[in-house]
Amino acid sequence: MVEAVLFDLDGTLADTAPDLCGAMGILLSEEGRPQQAFSSLRPHTSQGVRGLLGKAFAIDPTHGDYPRLSSRFLEIYASRLCELSTLFEGIPALLDALEARGLTWGIVTNKRARYTDPLVAALGLSPRTQCVVSGDTTAEAKPSPLPILHACTLLGCSPRRTLYVGDDRRDIVAGQAAGTLTAAVSYGYLGDSGPLDTWGADIIADHPADLADFLFSPGAPK
Repeated sequence: MVEAVLFDLDGTLADTAPDLCGAMGILLSEEGRPQQAFSSLRPHTSQGVRGLLGKAFAIDPTHGDYPRLSSRFLEIYASRLCELSTLFEGIPALLDALEARGLTWGIVTNKRARYTDPLVAALGLSPRTQCVVSGDTTAEAKPSPLPILHACTLLGCSPRRTLYVGDDRRDIVAGQAAGTLTAAVSYGYLGDSGPLDTWGADIIADHPADLADFLFSPGAPK
């Protein structure tokens, strides 16, 4: 049976897009650029700085202005990490259910630890989660399996008895490479990862309650 659940952070556990997109809005204003609609920026937040700058400024890391703009964006974001960010509806109930049944859970994100740790604390998750693995915790970030394997080591659980949950194709790729079960959530940001049903996840969840059904129903994986 599943003994542990690992979650991506942005777009899976927490809706952080309001603060990320808000920071991008400030940067656009500073650069004298027109504002972009939240709805157009939101899908790119799972790709972090690269995705947001790509959408807002139409640049990639090879562009000459990328280092300056990415540095300033992160500076702005660090000053407003959790002004509007919240856990997705249904996540608190799911975490309560996991803990009530004795399942361990943790976080595996590509966000750097300097942003992950204060955000997790501000969301009230620090006293509860048994591990937090950030994008700079291991030698490689997702889609490498290393962060998930490291989390499994920290939790003392077997990857094959672990479910990894994410809202980006690279989450599913990382989980499969690590040997875990995988869940793709449709309520997340998704970005340009293509249709969820092409990712190869073991389950597609439209709401956190679907994850509880997958884990706790009579037909749950054994």
